[in-house]
Amino acid sequence: MEQPDLHSFLYQKRTYRGKFSLKALVFNANLQEFAARVTYICNLQTLGKLSPEDSYQQINALWEQLERSYLEPGIDSSAEEQ
Repeated sequence: MEQPDLHSFLYQKRTYRGKFSLKALVFNANLQEFAARVTYICNLQTLGKLSPEDSYQQINALWEQLERSYLEPGIDSSAEEQ
C-alpha cells in the first residue's frame, strides 16, 4: 500500500463549491491553507509549545498574507472571460 504524502495529509484540500472564477478558486485554496495553519498554531499554543505572543505574531503574519492574496491575486480578470 502506498503511503500518503505528508504535506497532502496535513494540508488536505476540499473541492471548491460556488461560482467559478480563477480569483475565487485561488483565494479558496489560500483560505484553506490559512485555516489549516491557524489550527496547528493554536494546537501548539494550547500544548505549551508556542507562547501566546508567538502564536499571535504567526497568525497575524498569516492573516496579512491571506489579505494580500485576496487584494492582489495576480490573476488577470480578462483571462477569466476567455
